[in-house]
Amino acid sequence: MNEQNAMKPYVIGLDLGGTNSVFGIVDARGEIKATTAIKTKAYDNEEDYVNASIDALHIIIDQVGGIEKIKAMGIGAPNGNFYTGSIDFAPNLPWAHDHSVPLAKMFSERLGGIPVGLTNDANAAAIGEMIYGVARGMKNFIMITLGTGVGSGIICNGQMVYGSDVLAGELGHVIVRPENGRPCGCGRRGCLETYCSATGVARTAREFLEKSDTPSLLRDMNPEDITSLDVSIAAQKGDKLALEIYEFTGELLGEACANFATFSSPEAFVFFGGLTKAGDLLMKPLVRSYNEHVLKIYKGKAQFLLSALDGSSAAVLGASAVGWDL
Repeated sequence: MNEQNAMKPYVIGLDLGGTNSVFGIVDARGEIKATTAIKTKAYDNEEDYVNASIDALHIIIDQVGGIEKIKAMGIGAPNGNFYTGSIDFAPNLPWAHDHSVPLAKMFSERLGGIPVGLTNDANAAAIGEMIYGVARGMKNFIMITLGTGVGSGIICNGQMVYGSDVLAGELGHVIVRPENGRPCGCGRRGCLETYCSATGVARTAREFLEKSDTPSLLRDMNPEDITSLDVSIAAQKGDKLALEIYEFTGELLGEACANFATFSSPEAFVFFGGLTKAGDLLMKPLVRSYNEHVLKIYKGKAQFLLSALDGSSAAVLGASAVGWDL
């Protein structure tokens, strides 16, 4: 680190979600020194959103010694384009759903010209894991986020895989059930996301309840109200049907990972997101399925790891990690 950068020991991370925008000032060890947040949807246009963000940021920037202590800013956002620094037609952002917003440029101009990088949220999570988390020191791994959907970030030879248009690595939309697959929000059928996300697990629960007579704690609930957490709680109590749901989910995810291994030969698969809280209920069938389906030349090489980053701060850390390379 040169003398100038040594005088700038912090980066700003912005986890820009559909509901909340969370800002953190982070040091090189991954410690969040100050944090603040605003409501993402409270603003009608991008100018108002950035103005409110800058007002909130000034308070925490002053807490760490002023803008001269800030090296850069990283943003993780839906539909974030790393190449252009813009958010492109994000359906869940009222001020960016029908056009592109040059958000990185807007923040840089308002923060005295510091470099600002922007990428999508799953890629930010992968970069954060490589710098701060269980993938530290690794140059080849695949990050899979299991939340409302299935996101992914692919690191090859120490670099994020973006492709020609920053859209590479949409592993959640690999088709795993080509015959009679579930409809997906992307317009296709049978995508991994429709089975192995939190919403996919809830969908599986409703299907299994309808097709099976197996006694289950889940039968005491309105099927439409069942969540993946309900399935996890039932499975932890030994509920047979809930255990079958996780077996099915892990089987599909393991088979998909076996296919993913063929294009990047990863050192590890790193899993993050609410669904990973099921722990071995998901991971044991996943690893077993992977070993059954993976090509022999890859067998026994990849680790299967759960993110060590704290869930409440992981997204901010991931976003901040983008800033260190600017």
